[in-house]
Formats: sequence, C-alpha cells, structure tokens
Amino acid sequence: MFVYNIKLNGTKMFKIVFVIIFIIIFILLCFSLYKIIDNSKNNKYELGLPETSIITPQNYTNILKEVHDNLDNYTGQKVNITGYIYRLYDFEDTQFVIARNMRISSDNKSLVVGFLCNCKNGTEFKDGDWVNITATITKGDYHGEIPILEINEIKACEKPNDEYVYLPDENYIQTSIIY
Repeated sequence: MFVYNIKLNGTKMFKIVFVIIFIIIFILLCFSLYKIIDNSKNNKYELGLPETSIITPQNYTNILKEVHDNLDNYTGQKVNITGYIYRLYDFEDTQFVIARNMRISSDNKSLVVGFLCNCKNGTEFKDGDWVNITATITKGDYHGEIPILEINEIKACEKPNDEYVYLPDENYIQTSIIY
C-alpha cells in the first residue's frame, strides 16, 4: 500500500480552484451559445417538414410573415390552407390570393392577407369563393421575389364561422388599412 503525501500551499490551491472554475464557465458558455444558435434556427412558427402543414387562423399571419422573411427555408414545403379567392387587376388568369381578413382594430378595420397562388384551373372559382387548398411553396416573382403556392389540390368549402385571422406576434408593423 502506497500513501501519498501531498503538500498543498495557498497558491497551488488557488490555481487548481481557478482552473476548475474556468473549465466549468467555459463549458457553460459553449452550451449557452449552442442553445442560442439552435433556437434561432428553430422558429416556433416553423412549418413541420416533410409532411403537409395545416395553416390555421391562429398561426396564419405568423406563418405568412415567416415564409416571406425566410423563403429559402420553406421552398418545397406542402401546406393546407383555407381562405377565399381574391384577385387584383394585374394577376394572370391562373393567379389569385388565398386570402383571409385580418382584424387590426376593435372597430372592425381589417386587411386582406394571404399567399399568392398559381392554379391551372383557377378560373373555375370566382372572387369571394371559399376554398381549401393543398399546395407547395415555391419562389416566384410578383413585384419582387415572393412565395407562391403551386396548387396541387383545390376544392370549394363553406365559409368558416370565424373568417378573421389573428395579428402576428409583437413583430407586426401596420402598413395599410382597408375600411
């Protein structure tokens, strides 16, 4: 049996404790940075890959904003969404917006919000018709690069009980009002 006699003086003890504390702080710092970087990639409104994601009235505008802000992350994603047909004068025959009204004030002021869609048989539906679509998010150009939903399936549906969607979270900046 061996017995070790270790002499520790105050400076050696201080150095050992200092090195141990430094290593612990370094590990915690690395772990924290990893979590911050990982959370920045995983937005809470991110669509689930690879299956079809259902866009609801509660997450509609948050997902709309997220897809517009980070289009490259969502290109190729399939979505299911319900809304009404909304067209502008400069749309092609195959184009329309799958729209919902977003209430922006308590006195019933609202905006029309939605995704631009491309549909081969889009002329079968008229403005204001409520539809449910399954589509794939693609990159397109309409006064700049924007997401365009390429419709895989479209079917008429009833107007939902609550046709309004919710405001995006605290990052929302009001840009226009429709009375």
